[in-house]
Amino acid sequence: MEQNGVTSGSACLFCEITAGRSDASVVYEDDTVVVFMDRYPVTPGHLLVVPRRHVVGLEDIDEATGEHVWAVGHRMAGALRRSTLGCEGINVLLCDGEVAFQTVFHFHLHIIPRYRDDGWTIEPDTQERARDLLDTDAAAIQEALSAIQG
Repeated sequence: MEQNGVTSGSACLFCEITAGRSDASVVYEDDTVVVFMDRYPVTPGHLLVVPRRHVVGLEDIDEATGEHVWAVGHRMAGALRRSTLGCEGINVLLCDGEVAFQTVFHFHLHIIPRYRDDGWTIEPDTQERARDLLDTDAAAIQEALSAIQG
């Protein structure tokens, strides 16, 4: 049985890595996050920025930790661009929830170096949305934002 990304009888893989109990190719760590190589990379150099404290998704992460994750991700993107890996671009990706392709239910930010003809594509089937529908969506989000902000 799985609950919050942790299978009964086993610990969260990313908690094990951030605690130093499981192997990982660590690039950077501090009191808040650990950055390590993705074991199943999209491209060579694919990094994960992972908070040490177990949080599942965006709803669970506190603002200070989220800001720190982003700042460290920004720094890692700069390091990738300056490294000998020779990347030509960067994708920053966050998957929040199963339908958004999250497979490890411990919040993590992907920093993905991109190379010409690397074979990974993002090709959404986008369609223009009518202004009245956009306005309705915006109002629904504004209402929820007001509730969050109190």
